This record gives sequence, structure tokens and C-alpha cells, in this order.
Amino acid sequence: MKWLKRLGILLMVVVVMGCLILAIPGVKERVLWHLQQWSVQAQYTFNPPEKQVFIPQSTFDDMIWATQTALAMANTPTVEPTPTVTPPPESPTLTPTLLPTPLPARVTLNGVKYYDQHGLWNYCAPANLAMALSFWGWSGDRTDVGKRVKPFEKDKNVMPYELADYVQEQTHLAVALRSGGNLDLLKGLIAGGFPVLVEKGAYMQDISGKISWMGHYAVVTGYDDSQQQFITQDSFYQANYPVSYADLEQGWRAFNFVFLVVYPPEREPEVMALLGPYADATQALTMALNRATSETSQLEGVNRFFAWYNRGTSLVGIQDYLGAAGAYDEAFRVYAELPEKQRPWRMLWYQTGPYFAYFYSGRYADVNNLATQTIEAASEPYIEESFYWRAKARQAMGDWDGAVSDLRTSLEYHPGFPPSLAALTDMGVSP
Repeated sequence: MKWLKRLGILLMVVVVMGCLILAIPGVKERVLWHLQQWSVQAQYTFNPPEKQVFIPQSTFDDMIWATQTALAMANTPTVEPTPTVTPPPESPTLTPTLLPTPLPARVTLNGVKYYDQHGLWNYCAPANLAMALSFWGWSGDRTDVGKRVKPFEKDKNVMPYELADYVQEQTHLAVALRSGGNLDLLKGLIAGGFPVLVEKGAYMQDISGKISWMGHYAVVTGYDDSQQQFITQDSFYQANYPVSYADLEQGWRAFNFVFLVVYPPEREPEVMALLGPYADATQALTMALNRATSETSQLEGVNRFFAWYNRGTSLVGIQDYLGAAGAYDEAFRVYAELPEKQRPWRMLWYQTGPYFAYFYSGRYADVNNLATQTIEAASEPYIEESFYWRAKARQAMGDWDGAVSDLRTSLEYHPGFPPSLAALTDMGVSP
């Protein structure tokens, strides 16, 4: 029995020593970080998210579908669709883009203060916006942006529109947010003296130790035709990080070639002239749609998936939800055919177009199923948009309690998230 007593004493000593060690500043954080990493690795090992495939299921005939679509459009608090949608022309007439002629072969813009994203959770977006703002003399830093755009520390993603809202509401600067950009436009803006913030996809090592696809922001501050590369301020890698023209275009495609240009308000005429036809947001969407449509038949593999997804995203932008739903259906069909290692399974963390398309087409079960799959695939489902859309679907299907629960969860992961607050208000429920 003495050995049992000694063992008990030893265990008590170990526990006390462990508590004392965890009390040392910095040690507790490192221990918890490793525990969280092991937990993620275990979950992804036993439930690999790349194995899951979403299969759309539409159960409405044309008449019911149209009726549900009209009701859905009438009940939305965040979008006011037009009653009819005119399909965009396949080959729109474009006005010339006013760029320096000819463009310099090499341009480097200095003056961006570099911020990395390390040491804080998912801080890519705040770090990159802080860099874009710093070029124009903004005196804040990455945490000033982060406090506003991701009030919950572990929020998985910050959308481009949230970055644009920050610029408009919290700074003296202006911003243009557009889709459908191209390399010549990017070079023209840089040559005109304006850094460009882009969102792109990249295959990187994640917290589980796997190389997998995820979204990533970067500020483009230069280019060199002789090297065929852009110079980017990359918050994950380093300042002045070179990226080839081909690699940037490839990664950028995953996000429908979206970009933001931050600028002083008094220089708006310059920016609009450099944007040319992209100065009009609707025309930019039309050009993005036409490019995506062409690429659906020109590209293969994961790029074909991105092309179909981009077509859906552009159609959502012009509020053709039925057309968008069909494009996303095809995107998910292509996705299912991809090798598992290539599947961008985090897509709905960053781009929620399918939720809009299916919801406003009356396909509530598809919204619910897709959101549930997205939530369950994440080791830590801090994805407020997916909880919001699942709530909207559940409400439409009569699950009032489930909807309220999801909306409140979305507010835990993004305090003050406007769509969720509006939805609860419409339901007559307090947050």
C-alpha cells in the first residue's frame, strides 16, 4: 500500500508543478496552442473535410419554385432584388481603359508599412488592409482594423466588403471594390500610383499539417515585365514577396478576380480613369461573368470549378439567382470529380454566393445542407455567415427555434453582425 501512497503524492506534485508552469507568462498560451493543434489534427484525421461532397437537391417544380422565389425575395432584410433580370450581353461594348501608354516595363511603389499576420488568429485581412491604408499616411495598425472587422478573435475570414466598409466608415480615405480584374488593369493601377489589394487562393500548410487550399489577401505594389512577376506585400511570407504573373492570375481566379483600390477622395477622377469600364460596378460584374462563362469551357480540373463558381458569383451580383443556382450546381458537380487533395473545401468560408442563389431560388433544403456541411467540416466552426444562412433556411422551413439558435451563434462568432441582428429583429427576438 505504501507504493500507492507514494504514487498519489507523486501525482499531486506533478499536478502542482504543472499548474505553476502554466502560470508562467507565455507558457499557457503555447501549451493551449499545441493542444488545439493536436485536436485539429485528430479531427481532420478521422473526418477529412476534403472527402465530403455537396450534392444539391432541388425538390420544387417550376411553379412552386417561382412562388417560393418571389416570397424569399420579398422577405429578405439585406437584399432587394429586381422583379425581373435581363441576361447580360455575351460581348458587352467596352470603353477604352485609360492607362499610361505604353505602360512602364517596371514599377515599384514605396511607402507601404509592412505588417505580418503572425501572433494573432486569422489576421491576414486586418494586416493587409492596414498595409494598403498605410501607403496613404493612415496612422493605425493591424489591430485597429482587426477590432472592427473581426471582433471575435478566431473568426475564420473577413470578406472584401467588410474591408471596404472599414475604409469608408473608419478612415478619411475612399475605396473601389470590383470583380473581374485582369493583369493589365492591375499593372495600370500600379503604374498610376495606386497599390491594389487582391484576394486569392493558395495551397498552404494548414494547422492540421496538411497542404490544402485556403484564401489569402495580398497588397500588390509593383511589377517587372522582364521577370514576369508582381511584387506583393504578403502578410504570411514577407515584405516585397515576388509572385509570377501566372501564379497570381491562377490564385486570383479562385476569387472571381476581386480587388480593392484605396485612395484619397480628391484623387477619385484618376482612379476612375485608370479603371476605365471597371469604374462602373455593374459593368465590372458583366465582364467578370463573361470571362467566367468562357473559362467554363476552356479550363479543366480545379480551374473549371472556379470558373463555374465565378459565373454563379457574378450572377448573384446582378441578382439572377436562378441562373446563379444552376452555375453553382455545375460547380459542385465538377468539385466532386476533383482529386481530394485539390478540393478547395474551405470555399464557403470566403464566398457565400451559393447561399444567396439557393435561398432566393426557394431551395431552402440546399441552403441548410450546404451550411451544415460547411460548419461541420471546420474544426472550429467560427463562420458567422454559414450560421446566418442556415438560420434563414431553417426559418423558411418552419424551424423557428433552430433559426434563433443559429442567429445567436453567429453573433457569438461576430458580435454585432448586422444581418443576424436584422434577422432577429424581424423575428421579434432579442439577441
